[in-house]
Amino acid sequence: MTTEAANILGTGWGGTTPDGDRRRIAIVRLTVGLLQGIVLYLLLRATEGDSASWSQRHPDLFAPALLTALFLPAVLLSGVGKLRLWVYLIWSLIAGAVLALLAWHDIARQADGAREATFPLFVFAAAALFIAHHLIVPADRERRLAASYPAYFDAAWMAGVQGVLSIGFAGAFWLLLLLGASLFKIIGLSFLSDLLEKGWFTLPLTSLAFATAVHLTDVRDGLIRGVRTVALMLLSWLLLVITVLVGGFLVALPFTGLDGLWQTGSATALVLSAAAALIVLINTAYQDGRPDHRPPVVLRYGVRVASALIAPLVALAFWGLALRIGQHGLTPDRIIATACAVIGAVYGLGYLFAAVRPGPWMKPLEPTNILAAVLSVATILALFSPLADPARLSAADQVARLERGAVTAKDFDFDFLRFESGKAGLAALDRLTRSPDAKTAELARAARAREERSGYSVQDRNERLAGIRIQPVDGQTTPPSFTAQLGRQDALMYTCNSEAPCRLRTLDLDGDGRVEVLLAAPGSIMAFAQDAGGRWSQTGSYSVMCGKASPNDLPKAFAEAVTVAPASLPDLVVGDQTLKAQPQIRCAPPLSR
Repeated sequence: MTTEAANILGTGWGGTTPDGDRRRIAIVRLTVGLLQGIVLYLLLRATEGDSASWSQRHPDLFAPALLTALFLPAVLLSGVGKLRLWVYLIWSLIAGAVLALLAWHDIARQADGAREATFPLFVFAAAALFIAHHLIVPADRERRLAASYPAYFDAAWMAGVQGVLSIGFAGAFWLLLLLGASLFKIIGLSFLSDLLEKGWFTLPLTSLAFATAVHLTDVRDGLIRGVRTVALMLLSWLLLVITVLVGGFLVALPFTGLDGLWQTGSATALVLSAAAALIVLINTAYQDGRPDHRPPVVLRYGVRVASALIAPLVALAFWGLALRIGQHGLTPDRIIATACAVIGAVYGLGYLFAAVRPGPWMKPLEPTNILAAVLSVATILALFSPLADPARLSAADQVARLERGAVTAKDFDFDFLRFESGKAGLAALDRLTRSPDAKTAELARAARAREERSGYSVQDRNERLAGIRIQPVDGQTTPPSFTAQLGRQDALMYTCNSEAPCRLRTLDLDGDGRVEVLLAAPGSIMAFAQDAGGRWSQTGSYSVMCGKASPNDLPKAFAEAVTVAPASLPDLVVGDQTLKAQPQIRCAPPLSR
């Protein structure tokens, strides 16, 4: 092997001078930025059009491409020049493949018709990628499986500062472009304004600006370290503020009780957010643990106190989750919150041990951070893969609660299986439609037939469904199939009740030989039709536009007589679009002159 080849494989980039290395690294970064912008533009083009667009027809390909195009360039920009070439290539391939597979699974696990990856995937994928990348870079730099703690701290916090500055640079770049476009426009030149509206121009330009900022901040390493030092110093003093606030909160709890906390509906998120703030600010004070970087005495005591507060906060989070899961079972949000609480428990126990252990100041904090980082990546990969899919686990738990009698069929949230737990929920719902319990099977079939989730809670929905009142007129009867499907008709739950029962008529509105159901409520008449599969759904409504009578008199007039008037204007078909007629309403004859 030649010396040059050895240099390339060993250092990653070869070269004989630092300036030569920097030029090559700059070329790689600018190329990555340009390619990212081009790919994002092509993906944007793939979303244009109606439901026949490529992104809609192939979401299982579009979502992986989008997630990879958004986040993989961050690895490529940050790793170039810092990783050996073979490590850089292998890690980039692994990161890209994992991102694509996570996005593919996110689409595949959703119910049929899903077209977009879920928002949590983007948030947690970015977090996992950032953590994993900054576990790998220091280890490769020190040529060992686990790097020293100062190396981890330096890499992660430097990258955080670089990211913030690079985003700020790209934002300032855009502000200047907009300012320039405005200046040109006031003298009659709109070419720049027109360009800024073109995706093929703006997306590559933005990603190039970001890549340029990443390279400039990396070259000016000393300046970035200075900015980081100032940022850490300022943030570390905020630790005293959050310590006093959280300490006061925990001291007050025995006197105020926990009822107010649980009634917020977001207690777990609040206490975990407070724990996360403590963890971040503790690390701004501890930094890399070197004696020459130790903060003043008051901050050192503040770090010990703050470290002891994390465990009680995480315990509160577990308590709240246990109560909610015991009452209502698992949901995807509760599973994700539980995973976050488990990671928080690692921090809480490790930091508590560091606070009370004699010896070097807070030294156990270092292995705690590394362990929690590795656990975070593993947990995120498990949650967004088939291994611990929250939707699958939630659907199984909810059905188990129903089958063992922890919740009755009347109070069971069938809509959760139908709309919020993907294919696993639909499969579970299909099984429940064949349940030996007649009530369970009936409600499961009604939920399976619904096309959108009701806006009501299970209890509220059941109460309103039981309160629906319908009065047929002229000796007619309500079709039994319509009565059996009242649970699908959300529009009736607020309109047809004991105080204002709806009047019902069956009438063939369109002359096809099959009757429609008309329900009259104050101010409007709702029309329902039955499809070939026997499902009833609302097809339209008639509203009182004008007249002398009050809208509240409509049900009474409806009970007396209803006839079908021919349409005054037919629909028009223009190309592949159908245009609905909207006749001009004349409530009174025009005034004579």
